[in-house]
Amino acid sequence: MGRRPPLGDSHEECGARVTEFGGWTMPVRFDSIRAEHAAVREAAGKFDVSHMSELVVRGPDAAALTERLVSCAVGPLAPGEAAYGAVTDDQGVMLDDTVVYRRPDADGHPDYLLIPNAGHDTEATDRAERVRATHGLDATVENATERFGMVAVQGPDATDLVADVVTGGSDLGALDRFEATMASVADVDCWVARTGYTGEAGVEIVCPWAATAVVWDALDCPPCGLGARDTLRLEMGYLLSGEEFDPETKPRTPFEAGIDFAVDLETPFVGRDALIDATDPEKRLRGLRLLDRGVPRHGYLVLVDGDEVGHVTSGTMSPTLGDPIALAYLSRPHRAPGTDVAVEVRGDPVSARVVNTPFLDR
Repeated sequence: MGRRPPLGDSHEECGARVTEFGGWTMPVRFDSIRAEHAAVREAAGKFDVSHMSELVVRGPDAAALTERLVSCAVGPLAPGEAAYGAVTDDQGVMLDDTVVYRRPDADGHPDYLLIPNAGHDTEATDRAERVRATHGLDATVENATERFGMVAVQGPDATDLVADVVTGGSDLGALDRFEATMASVADVDCWVARTGYTGEAGVEIVCPWAATAVVWDALDCPPCGLGARDTLRLEMGYLLSGEEFDPETKPRTPFEAGIDFAVDLETPFVGRDALIDATDPEKRLRGLRLLDRGVPRHGYLVLVDGDEVGHVTSGTMSPTLGDPIALAYLSRPHRAPGTDVAVEVRGDPVSARVVNTPFLDR
């Protein structure tokens, strides 16, 4: 089995079904995926996301280094602010996507927390060290993945639920999306951010590894696993590493993946030069809503008049909409919203329509 999160014993005790994901042994579900999905859309649910990587960059040149690591503008971030960006190679191909938080300054210097995807921590640390050395930057890079646990609380009631166990005067209700603060959650000092992967209101809590169970147990809402996390993110059209992009098997640029908003071509990130003339690619990620019965899955072909025009990266039966939905890379003539296509499901073409994402209005 893979690496164990700090809540591994807790998950076993409550009978969670687990799987290996990104090199970690993580819960897929505690109840049914549909019930966990509904809890988040209607009220609140909590997720163990301690499998996510955590990279700390600090020092006099921390901003300069971080701006070379991610595609978003890091310099303008004030302490307590966050941004979402891609990590690309020299050719502009996505290696990862990450949220970057600017934490309170350390010893008078900027301090950033990056959250790469599960199992990417060693690679991300090594890459950051190479970039630091290449440019002679005065900054330190720490792989803090097993120093911190991480819990996401998501849903319309999530912020109030967490606020009930916050002491010391921190006002989570005052935080806008992509803002964060230090707060005491169940008497544990935590970094609490208005971010998430579900499209709902809520927070993500970064806490000391050994205290993760204290934070988890204080949160009075149903536990949810990776299964519901996937259906929730798919309804919002959010990317999943390994599905929507993979540098080895599915090389894609941020512009192909539809995250143009996360790219600032005025910053000096690795891959910028290759992307300057690649802002309007031949294929782009789009949403599909199937019009007939059939569940789209990764790798299924998208057809027009029997000819392949793209392929599905992720698909499911949407628990909220009650219809099959998918993400797919589609070629230029067939990617406009409203275009009728077909998805080949188990050898049979199923009618579908190109739609904008997110699939839900949130």
